[in-house]
Amino acid sequence: MSSTGPSRKISIDDELKSALAGQLPEYLKRQRWFGAKARTIESAQVAHVIGVPSDRFEAYFLIVDVEFASGAGQTYVLPVIRVPDRVGDDSTHEDGIHEKVLKVRSDTGGGELQFTDALSNDEFLLALLDVIGNNSVLQGTTSEIRGARTQEFVRLRPSSNSAIQPKLLKGEQSNSSIVYGDRLILKIIRRLEEGINPDLEMLAFLSEEAHFKNVPPLAGSLEYQPKDGNVATLGILQGFVPNQGDAWRFTMDALAAFWKKVAQSTDQHSPSAAQQLVGPYLDAARTLAVRTAEMHIALASAQKNPAFAPERFTPAFQHAFESSALELTMRNFELLREKLPELPGNVRRQAEDLLARQADIERRFKEVLRDPIQAERTRIHGDYHLGQVLYTGDDFIIIDFEGEPSRHLNERRIKRSPLQDVAGMIRSFHYAPYASLLGATGGDAVRGDQVERLIPWAEAWAKAVKDVFLNSYLNRSGATAYMPPPGEGFSRLLEIYLLEKAIYELGYELNNRPTWVGIPVAGISALLKGNRV
Repeated sequence: MSSTGPSRKISIDDELKSALAGQLPEYLKRQRWFGAKARTIESAQVAHVIGVPSDRFEAYFLIVDVEFASGAGQTYVLPVIRVPDRVGDDSTHEDGIHEKVLKVRSDTGGGELQFTDALSNDEFLLALLDVIGNNSVLQGTTSEIRGARTQEFVRLRPSSNSAIQPKLLKGEQSNSSIVYGDRLILKIIRRLEEGINPDLEMLAFLSEEAHFKNVPPLAGSLEYQPKDGNVATLGILQGFVPNQGDAWRFTMDALAAFWKKVAQSTDQHSPSAAQQLVGPYLDAARTLAVRTAEMHIALASAQKNPAFAPERFTPAFQHAFESSALELTMRNFELLREKLPELPGNVRRQAEDLLARQADIERRFKEVLRDPIQAERTRIHGDYHLGQVLYTGDDFIIIDFEGEPSRHLNERRIKRSPLQDVAGMIRSFHYAPYASLLGATGGDAVRGDQVERLIPWAEAWAKAVKDVFLNSYLNRSGATAYMPPPGEGFSRLLEIYLLEKAIYELGYELNNRPTWVGIPVAGISALLKGNRV
């Protein structure tokens, strides 16, 4: 910090480390971005402290190592800023989160110091932008944070700070995002993992090397580098894309119109008429399919970049895929047996039929994955669904390339079949009409006594949209090397990815939304009946 000498910096580091150890477990549990609320914290220690130089505020990046009663530990980044003593024990920020203030008894800082989340301070947020724009390095005693800008930064960063008033976005779970006017958006990666974050790596490749236009432009990054460890991605700066919300919200609006048409239809008992009632949404599904295919073509275009160059399916990869799928099936079907008595009658009967066919499911995985697969693997999105796409009014922008948060960072960088992304979007289309029926998006829910009658219409909507999406995707992809041969080879592999995704969803719903278990149960059952994709 510009107003303090090295001796105070070292001492405040020590004070932060010693004073916060007892406060951090409770503080972390209050944060929406803390991803281990269900685990018992054994300890939380400040491992590294990095100051942010300024004459206007006193702020630090705290690198916090968290150990749990069982399982592997995690590392989080906690930007904190000193606040006036009058704040008191607690403060409620304008986003409604009740946060505990961290206190430090300081011999060098003049009594008790109080700190809170620095991302609530506009001057701090503007300082982060300058760190990136100036390629600055923030030095700590045992680690550093490096800013790096791309060519896009100069184009997107206006000269006046008044045009980029920062605003911390509400509602995000695992990360924290700041919008700077209508020009830039900075994502702070709260949980640090060694290595380059796939979101940063994928955006850099797609926007700078492959020149794929339907992703946000990459403007810069923040990287954390401990002197005794490997680099980790701390922040990703992108161009802000004007939009009307994500594709999930757009789909919910389209489904609201669909249900009105169903209510007005004279053919109340024939869901076969659903395609005529879906309306303009089918055109949107075609556009989304084309953008999805173009993303996959771009990702397969790298021949000399080893992180992206396509690779063939191998026996070792297929064996690992099989083992993972069988373990997932065993774990989630055991959970289904355990929860079976708690399920509604109609879902329980279907679940019982499903449990009786566990061996059939396992056989399907083995049959497909033990035969040679004639296709290439590439980098893929990895967590592809309607919530990962922005709707601009006439097009789609694909975002959030981090992959599934539950997977280790290195696992998310493994090359896989693009059909995994296709399966993820098809399953999202299957979820959407059910979510609309259940009123899960804040809109008007259909009356409970009508839901059962409208389920065939929900299935018909999902099939109509899926058929258009898949046909358009295949037409745009053409005979690419990452696609299995048309016909049986293609269908079998896509069905395996659909089955794996639905079984994953089964476990998620049993643990988080038991009233939604019927959706993946229905999806798995349809695949077992041989309904061809």
